[in-house]
Amino acid sequence: MKWHIVALAALLVAGCDKQQGESYQPDFSPRSADVPKEYIVGIHPLHNPKRLVEVYGPVADYLNTTLPQARFRIEASRNYEEFEKKLYGGHFDFAMPNPYQTVRSLKYGYRVFGKMGDDEMFRGIILVRRDSGIRKVSDLKGKKVSYPAPTALAATMMPQYYLHTHGLDVNRDIENLYVGSQESSIMNVLRGHVAAGATWPVPWKIFEHEKPELAAQLVVKWQTETLPNNGWVYRDDVPPELAVKVGNALVGLDKTAEGRALLEKLGITRFEHATDETYRPVQRYLKVFSETVRHLEY
Repeated sequence: MKWHIVALAALLVAGCDKQQGESYQPDFSPRSADVPKEYIVGIHPLHNPKRLVEVYGPVADYLNTTLPQARFRIEASRNYEEFEKKLYGGHFDFAMPNPYQTVRSLKYGYRVFGKMGDDEMFRGIILVRRDSGIRKVSDLKGKKVSYPAPTALAATMMPQYYLHTHGLDVNRDIENLYVGSQESSIMNVLRGHVAAGATWPVPWKIFEHEKPELAAQLVVKWQTETLPNNGWVYRDDVPPELAVKVGNALVGLDKTAEGRALLEKLGITRFEHATDETYRPVQRYLKVFSETVRHLEY
């Protein structure tokens, strides 16, 4: 009898061990494969990081809703230098660089698939205080001029080229101050820290809308010619079919009232399809700038 009891007990223990062993197996449920892959979207420093996320966060929300098979996250950078380090290091899956950065990114494994529309807005503007007494470009001689960053195309290079073609040696006749952001360049003029400040129409229009009393103290004294607007690029290991879907989603924004409202917050009316070839005029411009104003890597 005792032998039977011992045998039965052994069988029960073995059964329990088997059940516990089976329940302990890790769950490799196929649900884990359904979790969308996250893609990092870098936007060049059009605004300070806080405002940039506020403005472009809804773009990521829109993409996440429109393309549920992927997940998109906006990542801001503190300044142009940090953004470019990430871009040229391949950190971003998708990015919206300025045209100069767009051209350079092609050497670091990116491909153009879209761009901002409204090319007529992609120009540099130079602001002065209304009470400054500055009437002509030569009045800036010996004075300070502010810009966001050395590699800002519309807000730095294009204004510098304009001053160069209107008789100033921008490397000797003026003191160039790179102040970190579009808003800072505007505020430096307003506060009288510089005689003039360069930016581009989008942040200036936002400033006029949000701070009309302050904006009224400034005037757009000069503006440059135009170039193709900011680009959209994807890293070459991102599935091309996904880049096509992202491009179609962005270009389709102006087809709905909700999309047009989102674009209005960005300061533009539309996005457009584009390719590497779209930025040939920018490459030509950079070549001339590098040869005549200051050296650039492009």
